[in-house]
Amino acid sequence: MAAQQADQQRPTVLAPVSPAVRHRLQTVFEHGQRCAEKGDHDYAHDLFTQCVVEDPANLIYLQHLLGNLAQKYGNTKKGPKLSGLKSKSSRMSLSKAAGKGHWSDAFHAACDALKHNPWEISTLLAIADAYEQIGCQECQLYALRWALDVDPKDVTVNRRAGQALAAMGQFEQAISCWQRVVKAKPLDEEAQKAISQLSVEQTIHQGGYDQEILGGGQVDLSQLEASVRDRIGQGQQARAPQPTKGEEGRQREQSLADAIAAQPAELATYLELADLLTTQQRFREAEQVLSRAMAASGGGDLTVRERLEDAQLRHAHQQLEVANRRAREEATAEAGDLARRMAVQANQLELEVYAARSAREPENLMLMFELGLRMKRAGKYKEAIQAFQAARDVPKHKALVQLHLGESFQHIHQFKLALASYEAAIGVADAMESDTHKLALYRAGVLAADLNDVPRAEKHLTTLAGIDFGYRDVAERLDKLASLRDSV
Repeated sequence: MAAQQADQQRPTVLAPVSPAVRHRLQTVFEHGQRCAEKGDHDYAHDLFTQCVVEDPANLIYLQHLLGNLAQKYGNTKKGPKLSGLKSKSSRMSLSKAAGKGHWSDAFHAACDALKHNPWEISTLLAIADAYEQIGCQECQLYALRWALDVDPKDVTVNRRAGQALAAMGQFEQAISCWQRVVKAKPLDEEAQKAISQLSVEQTIHQGGYDQEILGGGQVDLSQLEASVRDRIGQGQQARAPQPTKGEEGRQREQSLADAIAAQPAELATYLELADLLTTQQRFREAEQVLSRAMAASGGGDLTVRERLEDAQLRHAHQQLEVANRRAREEATAEAGDLARRMAVQANQLELEVYAARSAREPENLMLMFELGLRMKRAGKYKEAIQAFQAARDVPKHKALVQLHLGESFQHIHQFKLALASYEAAIGVADAMESDTHKLALYRAGVLAADLNDVPRAEKHLTTLAGIDFGYRDVAERLDKLASLRDSV
């Protein structure tokens, strides 16, 4: 029973949207933008709804859907009268569909509920729940931020936002949410405990403590946390290894923000501000600045686009790092699930970025190789094979490409093609790729043995044994092959 409950709590990972569907939705989205600009908010909502329903993990779609509705209702943050009664049926449909895992129905109901009032807190909380269940932290947090903008003092919203922000490593903002909970409920033990723990985590994160050392038993973590708490209580700050946001940095940041406000079409200013935020590891804010730069450029500036992609990747990696650290320290199923979800999301983002870049630069074989790696990691082996085949002649990595190509073929049970790829890797590996060479020999020998090709298996494993006799279980495998040969 406990195992079943744990499974029910684990988020559903939605299948990635195919490039064809993404292209179609982008066309629908752009049409929706034009309708919103013309003031046709109802039709724009229908178009944005289609985008959200088919690709709920896309934050931009959610942002434009809510923004369009806000414009429709004059940004009052109240909505029309009796909207709560009108949206009640849709909210019930949302909860019912989400409970069954019918996500298309759930998000269609969510968009319908929002159509009546985009500031209905109960609707926004239900939508945040749905996003949490499918592991879309960015969209979940955006819905919660939208609700906070409606009522910054709402205890339930602050509690939920504090939990979501903490999970994403945004400690300072999470602490602010929990402090608002304490202000409303001074005796709330959960909020007080969260503030204490998050203060420790924030200081450890800013202080740059080496997590490998912490995990290796060289430092007593409980003593470290006690020391950090003392320093927090004394009003001291841990020394950060990265550049800090000093007075000079604050002045420069404000100067750049003012310059952008004065000349919003000057892209170089956005880029400089994004660089400043990046040096301070404020990756989310850098991503937001570059998103504004993209809008200012009309979406056609390649430099801005690639800088935005880089910022998105850094932000995703930062979140993954925080999730992995929490998984190591807490060792709970929930923390482990979060780390796995963040890894899947980071890989999906990398996949999309490399797909876009390889499409822009089809002659760049290294981009195609990187795309193949992400495809393979996502379990999209047929697509990975196509990418690796296109990248066969990538300089300095020919053997590695063939090795990954062989593993991808083996995953789809094309064993002869896999063996041919492993042997191709063996043939092109040079001295700089000794590890790749050894792994290719091992893969080829093991697969040949599984195919009952004993002479071929012995050839590859004997070569490997001559290079590194202690490699994995090569000695035992050679003994088994010898026994098979002798028994014939």
